[in-house]
Amino acid sequence: MTLSPLLSVEEARNRILAGLHPTPAEVVALAEAWNRVSAAPLAARLTQPPSDVSAMDGYALRAADGTLSATLKVIGAAPAGHPFAGTVELGEIVRLFTGSVVPAGADAILLQEDATRDGETVTVNEAVVAGRHIRRAGQDFSRGDIVLPAGRKLTARDVGLAAAANHPWVTVHRRPRVGILATGDEIALPGEPIPPGGIASSNAHALAALIRAGGGEPIVLPIAADTEEAVAAVADSIVGLDLLVTTGGASVGDHDLVISGLRTRGLELDFWQIAMRPGKPLLFGRMGSVPVLGLPGNPVSAIVCSILFLVPALAKLSGLPAAPPPTTTGILGVPVRENDRRADHLRSTVVSGADGRLVVTPFDVQDSAMLRRLAHADALVLRAPHAPALPAGAEVPIIRLDSLGI
Repeated sequence: MTLSPLLSVEEARNRILAGLHPTPAEVVALAEAWNRVSAAPLAARLTQPPSDVSAMDGYALRAADGTLSATLKVIGAAPAGHPFAGTVELGEIVRLFTGSVVPAGADAILLQEDATRDGETVTVNEAVVAGRHIRRAGQDFSRGDIVLPAGRKLTARDVGLAAAANHPWVTVHRRPRVGILATGDEIALPGEPIPPGGIASSNAHALAALIRAGGGEPIVLPIAADTEEAVAAVADSIVGLDLLVTTGGASVGDHDLVISGLRTRGLELDFWQIAMRPGKPLLFGRMGSVPVLGLPGNPVSAIVCSILFLVPALAKLSGLPAAPPPTTTGILGVPVRENDRRADHLRSTVVSGADGRLVVTPFDVQDSAMLRRLAHADALVLRAPHAPALPAGAEVPIIRLDSLGI
């Protein structure tokens, strides 16, 4: 096929997402359901509340008897979980508490602070209103109601709702299994001896953390040396993966051997190189049924590309709607120069201005190997291809990094 060089960020993301599908469903215990994505609608297995219940501590009575200064006879009590078996008749009253079932015959609640009890009689100090302080059966939901839709990332509140609907198990999408293949003779695992001219490998660890934050299950593969054979050998471990992510080895140097090495294992390349900074040498393709996303080796480039492409990919694999990272706007704290033909993503700090607006200040140096600046950044300022120079105070679109949970 003819490859299209320097795709736009939007086109590249669309092509990646078009080739992905949600993972199959699995059933997990409710205790394991938090932050998982529901794979089927959840219907209530009971009605909540199952009967009319009191919303307050007090007494159940007939509204017609609850007039000011009336004196009523206490005929029993109905603690929560122990309904009163009889029927409230003329001039009678039953002690109950928040959550108690309202006895038959009663249609009003007298608050305990509005009552004076003397032995087995109660005097009404505030007239009651029929139906007030009563939670009707099914007020929250009824048996068979869909309480949680499919395709929802389950919050702690959702887990509580599922429990209230009497579900000990929940059907969710399996966590996407994402292999991480780092390449390069120069990299070593943190803590291991670093070869001359080498560096500690940061990409695999950053990507593993990002994948976990995105709901995936990272599988870190052995570092591949800069040979086609080494890349191909590690790629033989992709069985069972939903996505393979590589870092490094996707540029144009003599030792950038990811494409050629993976081609020996059947890689079909969709695109390579996009019009963005940082992160131009990004590739996407497929090895059999496994999609392959090739990230640049520079740490900043790898993470910025992950924000733009891997995070939406994880969302789609997890069963969520896939969309670009959310953006907001800020005003520049310093002027920026005109942009060239590649979309730029300026690492920036963010502070609140005197008027409450966000003031974003790009770092003066935007080198793609400066990981500390990315770690300390609050946002990416988005600069479109050929965007004109802008003065301080101009409004610009930004991606807030803290909004991504990474």
